[in-house]
Amino acid sequence: MKYFFAVLIIAVSFSCKKEDAKKQADVDEGIIVQYISDNNLNATATGSGLYYTMDITGSGAACNSNSTVKVAYQGYFTDGSVFDESSQAGITFGLQSVIKGWTEGIPYFKVGGSGKLLIPSALGYGTQGSGSIPPNSVLIFNIELIEVL
Repeated sequence: MKYFFAVLIIAVSFSCKKEDAKKQADVDEGIIVQYISDNNLNATATGSGLYYTMDITGSGAACNSNSTVKVAYQGYFTDGSVFDESSQAGITFGLQSVIKGWTEGIPYFKVGGSGKLLIPSALGYGTQGSGSIPPNSVLIFNIELIEVL
């Protein structure tokens, strides 16, 4: 009988976490859709909560979620406050070592391509946040894919 209650408590706990995650996903979706509307963007939804825009399509090599890439970027919140940016020369990293929004979103670009990634908190830094990024933050990144290595 005591095992039944332990299993029940665990099940309720997971259920509450799923409900909280769904509520946050809905909040993030509303923030992103409003940002798209306010800024007159032509954004594409990927189905995971991520949206992207393509300013320049690019004609170079494509990458995938396992690629190592060189990217120039600027990261900011929906209010326009910049929290991070690279130099024009960009930075090099493996797409498996970054936030999920980049792992999923950067492969939409080809070398020479640029645009925006509009990332819900679950694909960014989630409920924990990171450094100057508060928990449950929607993140916007201007992206230019410079090279696929």
